[in-house]
Amino acid sequence: MGTTTDKLKELKEREEKELAMGGEKQLQKQRDKGKLTARARLDLLFDPASFRELDMFVRHRCTDFDMPKTFIAGEGVVTGHGTVDGRLVYAYSQDFTSMAGTLGEMHAEKICKVMDLALKTGSPIVGFNDSGGARIQEGVDSLSGYGDIFYRNSCASGVIPQISAIMGPTAGGAVYSPAMTDWIFMTKKTSNMFITGPAVIKATIGEDISFEDLGGAMVHNSKSGVAHFACDSDAQCIERIKELLTYLPSNNMEDPPVVDLGDDPHRTEPMLDSIIPDNPRAYYDMKDVIHSVVDKGQIFEPHEHYAKNIIICFARFNGRTVGIIANQPKFLAGCLDINASDKATRFIRFCDAFNIPLVTIVDVPGYLPGSNQEWGGIIRHGAKLLWCYSEATVPKVTLITRKDYGGAFLAMCGKPLGSDYVFAWPTAEIAVMGAEQAAEIVHRREIQAAPDQEAKRQQKITEYRDHFSNPYIAAARGFVDAVISPTETRPRIIDALEMLATKRETRPAKKHGNIPV
Repeated sequence: MGTTTDKLKELKEREEKELAMGGEKQLQKQRDKGKLTARARLDLLFDPASFRELDMFVRHRCTDFDMPKTFIAGEGVVTGHGTVDGRLVYAYSQDFTSMAGTLGEMHAEKICKVMDLALKTGSPIVGFNDSGGARIQEGVDSLSGYGDIFYRNSCASGVIPQISAIMGPTAGGAVYSPAMTDWIFMTKKTSNMFITGPAVIKATIGEDISFEDLGGAMVHNSKSGVAHFACDSDAQCIERIKELLTYLPSNNMEDPPVVDLGDDPHRTEPMLDSIIPDNPRAYYDMKDVIHSVVDKGQIFEPHEHYAKNIIICFARFNGRTVGIIANQPKFLAGCLDINASDKATRFIRFCDAFNIPLVTIVDVPGYLPGSNQEWGGIIRHGAKLLWCYSEATVPKVTLITRKDYGGAFLAMCGKPLGSDYVFAWPTAEIAVMGAEQAAEIVHRREIQAAPDQEAKRQQKITEYRDHFSNPYIAAARGFVDAVISPTETRPRIIDALEMLATKRETRPAKKHGNIPV
């Protein structure tokens, strides 16, 4: 039976075997690729000495091929819990050095266990994905394991924050779990995501493409919109995950943590009084507006490289987290299009799920015209914005800085869609459309009958602009609650958010709505 000393020695030997992962040769290959090991990633994520590993000694049960003789340290994934800035967080980290981190039955069981615990305790979960995909030797057991994870992703959605870090190959079924989580981080040059890899693409349709061009970090951050953040290294990626967590509650029953950055809530910003160009066709940088009004100018921006005509970001007002959605006049004049609608919609729904107030900053000439947009389903995609703003019950504050035309007036959280407080600068233009187009339609016959058509056209444009291109008609109807000096924007938004802090609002009882996907 052995003495206690013998048993303790055995425990230590078994632990050392697991901690060696795939062996020094495989670990060095991992490092040579510029990647951290599975355990090093967890060490960086968690507060020092706080990580507690679960299921270190779990083994696969596969009896096919040569698997009975195959040892896989930790079943190819390290799982457990610890604290990040003193708050409980669960995590799993796939180990590419151990059979390429492939997912089999028990590998999936380990991940499912920490997901279940995260859901039970109301704690965020972070997944480090670095895997060769499904373990072929385990066949349908491997596929079932993916299904078990997907099911839990769905159950946890809107209950706890789910964060995925893509730090190596992630292909086939492996990409769907990250896609079902809230936030996806990718590392440049060392990570990729795709359903079918370059070899299969070459064999089936003859297209030659590299791993990086097919599914690299910048591809998914700028073209597909699948990923939200592109990081230069594993270490930077983990630091950004930790920063994101500071803006989020641990679960949907809590409010985000208050972080006092020492910025005066009564601070004004005179620069804003002159930021809007006199030329209505000229652009300015909406980020300058955002930086000037939020606490210490600090924002945390997902999807920085995707659909740049709209900005989404986390920030703080008087220490409290908000989600900001803002048109960006620097790109496509701030028009709404398919990608911008999708980008904003998911962000709004995340914020609403996790008790994060919404601040919408509007300078939008309308929806982007063109057959590509119409054929691509801009009606369906644009309707998502109308849907999610209407659905959201968190405090909703809207600021109109300049243009706010047509259907986009509603889509950018207008008063009829449930905005609780609408501010407008004196430069706001709230109308069905721009003055040029409106004059052409309303006064077409009069312009055509005039001896000098261009002079008459300019006269009618000026008349329309003077009458409608201002915030006061909307204010007279109650669609704008207050017209404010731009310099007062920060304290007025903070006042509105504090007034709305106790807001309670419900929707009709139902299983769920049918969002226009």
